[in-house]
Amino acid sequence: MKKHQTVIVVDFGGQYTQLIVRRVREMGVYSEMVPWTTAEAKIRETQPNAVILSGGPRSVLEDCAPTLDVAVLKGIPTLGICYGQQLMAQMLGGKIQQGTNREYGKRRIRVAENSKSEDQSPTTDHRSLVTDHQSPITDHRSLVTGLASDQVWMSHGDDVLEVPPGFTVTASTDTCPIAGMENEAEQQYAVQFHPEVTHTPDGKTILHRFLFEKAKLKGDWTSESFIEDQVTAIRAQVGEGKVLCAVSGGVDSAVMAALLIKAIGERAMCVFVDHGLLRKNEAEQVKETFIGHFHANLKVFDAKDQFFTELKGQTDPERKRKIVGEQFVRVFEQHANELKDCDFLAQGTLYPDVIESGSPTAAKIKTHHNVGGLPDWMRMKLIEPLRWLFKDEVRAVGRKLGLPEDMVEREPFPGPGLSVRILGEVTPERVHMVQEADWIFREELKARGQNKGIWQSYAALLDVKSVGVMGDERTYQQPIVLRAVASEDAMTAHAVNIPFETLEHVANRIVNEVQGVNRVFYDLTSKPPATIELE
Repeated sequence: MKKHQTVIVVDFGGQYTQLIVRRVREMGVYSEMVPWTTAEAKIRETQPNAVILSGGPRSVLEDCAPTLDVAVLKGIPTLGICYGQQLMAQMLGGKIQQGTNREYGKRRIRVAENSKSEDQSPTTDHRSLVTDHQSPITDHRSLVTGLASDQVWMSHGDDVLEVPPGFTVTASTDTCPIAGMENEAEQQYAVQFHPEVTHTPDGKTILHRFLFEKAKLKGDWTSESFIEDQVTAIRAQVGEGKVLCAVSGGVDSAVMAALLIKAIGERAMCVFVDHGLLRKNEAEQVKETFIGHFHANLKVFDAKDQFFTELKGQTDPERKRKIVGEQFVRVFEQHANELKDCDFLAQGTLYPDVIESGSPTAAKIKTHHNVGGLPDWMRMKLIEPLRWLFKDEVRAVGRKLGLPEDMVEREPFPGPGLSVRILGEVTPERVHMVQEADWIFREELKARGQNKGIWQSYAALLDVKSVGVMGDERTYQQPIVLRAVASEDAMTAHAVNIPFETLEHVANRIVNEVQGVNRVFYDLTSKPPATIELE
């Protein structure tokens, strides 16, 4: 398998760390996030082409603050961001002080005079998994020289008071005397602000300069190379064995299945478990999609009664996720005769699933059924070819594999299905209420052309009741919550501005057509602080 150039992003617990990874990948360079607790071993083992030290909530002046032996970075181009700059300065002989003026939000930087140089000719093109990117940038200058905008995004309390030996100051602000520093001879660079966020308009230029001017990378990670690598890896891992491909009809499992079929053909056995927690008419749609497009020998197992029995009385969302994950595997084990010789289970796990399920530096937001919900006793070995991809990267790979656009652009749907959109106990009756309300909401958005640009839209059911009046009679029924968000990768999201007239019409239809519902709300909360799913 071809070895791609790699950038390791060391995670010190910063809220934007995964965004750094995304920005690097957008420029056609493979990047991976590694917790600081295991970073030294990972760097020694893989010898990456560059390293980026992330921001973080701690102070380098604290006892037991996250750290890294800078000796492992010797000879590797390194960029420190925020906490990463402070750590680099401290470890290399500079001085840090607790800031007297904390900086949060937008600031203007001044570029130091000795960091400027003349522009030269543009460098070569660099393509990514998702987009084509042509570099307008030149060589032999600091990361911050000649930017079109001097606006940056700050989020720090401590300051670098003195740079380490060999470093020069490249930028400052009114309250931060060292907002950037570099040691060109040692290929060590740092900025106090966050170039990865959109609030730093020229942040991508800064990252691009580091990757292609300073680290001399080529940008060789594309959809085509990813597919080639995964096909090779799958064949090596599986050998002559068979793989059970768990499909749901969503884009993740569809791309996963297409990769497996491309790699091992009919030895990829596609299995669809109807757990009764799908959207209205979705089970039939999944069957039509897979049999019609893949011509796959799709096996369908109806396990609705089994899932509802196990979910009876359960109200905790984490527990519901684990039950769903475990029951999937139990269904596979129960049909072992039909799935004989399947030693592997393939899933459409994505990078956000892995991050949100927790790591040594990232808090567990929720257990994704395909990450932390699988039981320890599972016999089959896991294959997760999409585990390091974000959603937009998966869609790009799907297009290269020839999947139809309606499948590639399908809205994400959680593996545990409607169980995480029903607060409280999951019953067939409550699932039916959500299915009908969800169908009305999405049907109206599509009919009005207002579904374009929406990452995810759905209806959820709250576990409360409220008083209403219908036909001059008192009702005591449950409320439906509508949610529609825009996002790039599900790591952050914001509510979509749906016209009030549409929401009013949808609400009127739901309370009239869905029995047991007498109120409808629209969720305006962004992620963070909320999650995309309501649970």
